[in-house]
Amino acid sequence: QVQLVESGGGLVQPGGSLRLSCAASRSIFAINLMGWYRQAPGKQRELVASITSASRTVTADSVKGRFTISRDNAKNTLFLQMNSLKPEDTAVYFCNAYGINGIWGQGTQVTVSS
Repeated sequence: QVQLVESGGGLVQPGGSLRLSCAASRSIFAINLMGWYRQAPGKQRELVASITSASRTVTADSVKGRFTISRDNAKNTLFLQMNSLKPEDTAVYFCNAYGINGIWGQGTQVTVSS
């Protein structure tokens, strides 16, 4: 089965930007649904954005207009461009394939703080 490895997290000031990457161990061309989730301390994991193989996207209201999900099938990579970051965006961000009962990466920490 496919393995997912996230990268690109870190510490950023409010208003800053980060780009998360999720590298898959094999082709993602045929993976119909991929997404980014996040989990803040003491909170449940929540969907940030998802994208289908036809590049149809769904974005959570809390990040709409600031975050953009995309996929590069040729590079077997999923991306999350995060702009205008806020302290409430602080969380561990997880890459996912095949939905919530599917495959997860190990997560990457994003901390937004001055």
